[in-house]
Amino acid sequence: MAGSGQSWEIRAEDALSAVQRNPHQAIQIGQSVLERSDNPRARAVAARAVGLAYREMNDLGAAVTHLRRAVRLARRGGSAGLTALARMSLGYALANSGRNVAALREVTAALEHLTGCDAGRARMQRGVVLHFAGRYEEAARDYTAAVEIARQEGDPLLEARARNNRGLVQTRRGMARGGDDLRRAEEIFTELGLDLAAADTRWNLGTAAARRGEVAVALRVFAETDRRYRELGVPRPALQLDRLELLLSVPLPAEATEVAAAAVRELGARGMASDQAEALLGSARAALLAGETGAAIAAAGRAGEAFRRQGRPAWAALARSVALRAGFRSGTRTARSLTAMVRNAAQLDATGWPGTALATRIDAARVATALGRTEQARELLTVAARARRGGTADRRTQGWFAAALRHRLGGADRRALSALRDGLAVQETHRSWYGATELRASSGEHGRELAAEGLDIAVGAGRPAQVLAWAELWRATALRMTPVTPPADPELSRVLTELRGVCAAVDAAALAGHPAAAEQRRQVRLEHRVRELTRCADGAGAPARPPGVAALAAALGDAVLVELVAHRGGILAVVVRDGRASLHRLGDLDAARRCSRQHRFALRRLITLDDPAAAWTAARHAAGALDAQLLAPLRTRIGDRPLVIAPIGELHALAWAALPSCAGRAVTVVPSAAAWLRATTRRQPVPGPAVLVAGPRLPAGEKEVAALAAADPGAVVLTGEAAGAGAVTAAMDSARLAHIAAHGVFRADAPLLSTLELADGPLTAYELERLRRPPGVVVLSACDSGRSAVQPGDELLGLGAVLLGAGTRTLIASVLPVPADRTADLMLDLHARLRGGARPAAALAAAQRELTAGGDALDHATAAAFHCIGAG
Repeated sequence: MAGSGQSWEIRAEDALSAVQRNPHQAIQIGQSVLERSDNPRARAVAARAVGLAYREMNDLGAAVTHLRRAVRLARRGGSAGLTALARMSLGYALANSGRNVAALREVTAALEHLTGCDAGRARMQRGVVLHFAGRYEEAARDYTAAVEIARQEGDPLLEARARNNRGLVQTRRGMARGGDDLRRAEEIFTELGLDLAAADTRWNLGTAAARRGEVAVALRVFAETDRRYRELGVPRPALQLDRLELLLSVPLPAEATEVAAAAVRELGARGMASDQAEALLGSARAALLAGETGAAIAAAGRAGEAFRRQGRPAWAALARSVALRAGFRSGTRTARSLTAMVRNAAQLDATGWPGTALATRIDAARVATALGRTEQARELLTVAARARRGGTADRRTQGWFAAALRHRLGGADRRALSALRDGLAVQETHRSWYGATELRASSGEHGRELAAEGLDIAVGAGRPAQVLAWAELWRATALRMTPVTPPADPELSRVLTELRGVCAAVDAAALAGHPAAAEQRRQVRLEHRVRELTRCADGAGAPARPPGVAALAAALGDAVLVELVAHRGGILAVVVRDGRASLHRLGDLDAARRCSRQHRFALRRLITLDDPAAAWTAARHAAGALDAQLLAPLRTRIGDRPLVIAPIGELHALAWAALPSCAGRAVTVVPSAAAWLRATTRRQPVPGPAVLVAGPRLPAGEKEVAALAAADPGAVVLTGEAAGAGAVTAAMDSARLAHIAAHGVFRADAPLLSTLELADGPLTAYELERLRRPPGVVVLSACDSGRSAVQPGDELLGLGAVLLGAGTRTLIASVLPVPADRTADLMLDLHARLRGGARPAAALAAAQRELTAGGDALDHATAAAFHCIGAG
């Protein structure tokens, strides 16, 4: 074989030094040494370099194979030092494969034969194994020892690696100095020219930000580092776990479920058993958040079994916690489950999971309360309440919740309400850090239990004003926050434009009956990128406090507010009229939900299938039943006055105008009383022209816009090719009124990707929220354009919610598909009344009355499909 033994040893060391700079190159150099050299030392070092490079490439099977080979070659060469180094690296790969017991054995054995920097590296690798096992204090001690050895020996690379790992452990344990270690590690890696290692540390800084609750910061760091990994051509599938953790923290359970499932598949295929088990745990947590307790218990069981097999008792305790809490939410209240939860909380505290221990301890206290073990419950809550004084926002919120439950046990309801308000205030401040509409609306989950407890106390006291105050405190909070217009990001503009073109291509292929699989995959990638870019915005201040009865009464005038409230499986209504609030019970919530679905189904069938007989009968029956449950008991209070209705859950999509008590009456549908008051008192925009837009493939829409333009000569009219997204949004900025007649699509899976079809493709809600000065009144005559996805806390997401949040005072839009020709008649009458000075809700009611005067079933369904949302 060519070359001297010494030159091959140099080549092998070159391979080793290239591992974190360029793993592809390290493999290439190492393989050449293995193929061409007969030098035992060089071959052992080369095999170790190749194994470590495959570890960087996340091919753990190949990594373990080559590192075992390195151990054999080193032993054959008679070098105890090289054998120890190879065993140390093998332990690292085994830990990643989920074989922690074997990993710890290899690394500990290696330590006996190493000195100086090599001993420091072994201490660091043993720290990694302990880290994976959840033995964080022991891991931190080994990392610290490695840092000290590195500084004594003058080895900056070892120092950077040990600091990076110690920073991660400190971050997980909630220690602020973890960020200092990570930043110093990134500096050293950058100085050494180790771009991959610097990128890894940069990602870890994003993880630290996420654990502090700084979601926008973390998202920006993840996006930036993700691009760097692509440039380096190095996959990092395990980093999906950090993204999953971020989604769970917001929370975005549906998206987290998708990411967890993908991570389980990919990590399993790569043999990354340790990370795969963590992905399974993430899947269980996502199911628990989504209320799918059976799926949560099953996934937690699989994760726990994997952790126990891998010798990771701390992680097994975490999986056990998810299963126990899922059981609690599915109704389990037994002495056995209580004992298990108390023991589990203690294990979690001891192994470095204080947040999960806190949640488990609170659930255990609630089980104890249900079993009549009041003293035990009080003791558990006393320990849990200590968390309110420090830590992350979620832990402080949970601490205040525990304090409130403890006060309730002692009959001190006023002190309980005070604690609940403090907890919700922590959450409101935390949510205000989010600049993205989607994150604001989705983060209401964290206040659910506090708001429900406060509402329960208020209902028990029988005070309508207090019930309204507690209903409003958690309701549609995102719409009480200062609007954040997304920054003028050139990349976001480019991606949105590209997405529009791809969506247009997909639609064209569908119309022509051609396959479009490649375009659909590209559409999914672009939609993911839009979400990624828009979520990085920072927030702008805590929300305004919700209004009291006096402020609402002053703005209502002769109108009546009806705010529906869910409580213990039933529906309550708080009615505000003439400065006085009253409280009413309206029966079973599930019954109203079922009836609402039947009503929507019947109306959709009538409109889309033109089946007037059976569908119209079903729709009238359901409307009568809903009216009898929701409005008839309020008849003496609401009289014949204009109504402002704040629904709950699925009832936001109810065609309220079809209910007998609402027919012909001015009805405004709002997310909350606070949102209505804000819209009503919002300053009127500077008078500008009306903007009239007709989208493609809608001849009735073009006629509708032409007729409206004839009655309003000063309007800006955009039709045909002129009605592109850029021209439409530019014209809408500062317009007095905007009317868009176009096909619409509501995306229940991604509400901010709901669209209005324009000449150059679909206009998304993401683009509407970039309006600087949205029109005061917006009329959307598209199908489903008024629908919204309802998040916890009756937070709404969709085209209408985005416009209201951005500053539009009133939106008139449909919550059902609508026939274009009949809609045109309704719209022309509506605009005529608006020009005559009628307020939007009154104008819509009068136009609906006119359209339905002939008694035609399809006219009735068309009229009922439209809501007046906002100020009215």
